[in-house]
Amino acid sequence: MKDYQTITLEIIEGVAVLCLDRADKMNALNTQMRAEITDAMTHAGREARVVVLTGKGKAFCSGQDLSDGGNAATLDLERVLREEYVPMLRAITDCPVPTISAVNGPAAGAGANLALSADVVIATEASYFLQAFTRIGLIPDAGGTWALPRQMGMAKAMGAALFAEPISARQASDWGMIWECVSDEGFEAHWQARAAHLAKGPTQTYKAVKQAIRGTWDNTLEQQLDLEAKLQGACGQSRDFQEGVMAFLEKRPARFEGR
Repeated sequence: MKDYQTITLEIIEGVAVLCLDRADKMNALNTQMRAEITDAMTHAGREARVVVLTGKGKAFCSGQDLSDGGNAATLDLERVLREEYVPMLRAITDCPVPTISAVNGPAAGAGANLALSADVVIATEASYFLQAFTRIGLIPDAGGTWALPRQMGMAKAMGAALFAEPISARQASDWGMIWECVSDEGFEAHWQARAAHLAKGPTQTYKAVKQAIRGTWDNTLEQQLDLEAKLQGACGQSRDFQEGVMAFLEKRPARFEGR
């Protein structure tokens, strides 16, 4: 395992936990952290059966580190987004195994949209999501303008972007922005159980689920039905499908191998 400086990565029993590790900066994203997340996600996607992204300390991620690289006013934001954010976000969205954001505290700016890039977002009740960009004269980035309208609709997305007001985890769950909001005291045990469940599941089927659901925005109904048929045909040839059918007939839990 590589010796990262701004994150930690641990893989145990098929579960990879990637933890943002700049607690003194509320896990703000700098150039090195983005590169390390990209590398770690790529590695974890090959070695694990589920990847969890979380933060150390009281925050999940406070967004772009505006002190990174000197004067924030002279930052070449287009270059940073194209060369640093895009590879990081692609590494998460293209990950071949399920990804979970375990949001343990505030997720602001690019940090909010980093969280939302995962397949499943589980947030502690005390956490919140903040599209803080207009407060400093910017638009939502890091995929926010793509994710927000799709996850909670145009009206809520527009208000979140324009007003830059915190959205509590409970609101985010009610609005369809995230999968679930759980109590603070049971948070860690809960996301660990969720990750363990996915790590024991039909990994290749999960990959197909991700491909089908993420692809739906680009397809007509006919194209989506065709994609479903192709992916389902492939799943039907898997060992996990055979095991799933046998387990159903024998009235026992399935023992999936991930292939």
